[in-house]
Amino acid sequence: MIRILWGITGSGDRLDGVLSAMLSLHQMKGIKVYVVLSKAAEQVWRRYGLWDELNTQFKKVTRETNSNVPFVAGALQIGHYDVFVIAPLTANSTAKIAYGIADTLVTNAVAQTLKGSTPVVLYPVDQKLGEVEIKAPDGTTFTIRTRQIDLDNAERLRNMEGVTVVSSPNEIPDTVKQLIKLG
Repeated sequence: MIRILWGITGSGDRLDGVLSAMLSLHQMKGIKVYVVLSKAAEQVWRRYGLWDELNTQFKKVTRETNSNVPFVAGALQIGHYDVFVIAPLTANSTAKIAYGIADTLVTNAVAQTLKGSTPVVLYPVDQKLGEVEIKAPDGTTFTIRTRQIDLDNAERLRNMEGVTVVSSPNEIPDTVKQLIKLG
């Protein structure tokens, strides 16, 4: 059985694509996806109307209590999970991981995972310079401008050993399959 731990931070960017990627892997024979969310992620998924679907589709969905609860870092370090995916990854969490700050469940789990041999796949939401169209919870769209510092932090992640950065949620299933030698 292939076990994937999927971390979710508090971004609303491309949640439909993230959920689709999660389900794509979870529905494959021999793969189980376990979900852990930051406190902000739960709020965002509820606001976008996806909370119930997330909990219906995945047997184990847990929410961060603090940087070590639920305790997933040890299981990731010792290889209990075959891969750790974080999507979406906020600019805040991207910056923390890029600079070794481990003060949330997701950032601590990444820091500890990279001390072992479990591969980490990240989807930072800010990767394209310029204006980006975003979908609000009510379905309307608006435009934001990415900041250079966020792009620099995403680039730092690309240069970290044990980390694979994807530019779209659509890339996650194939990336995971390659990392775990399924594809």
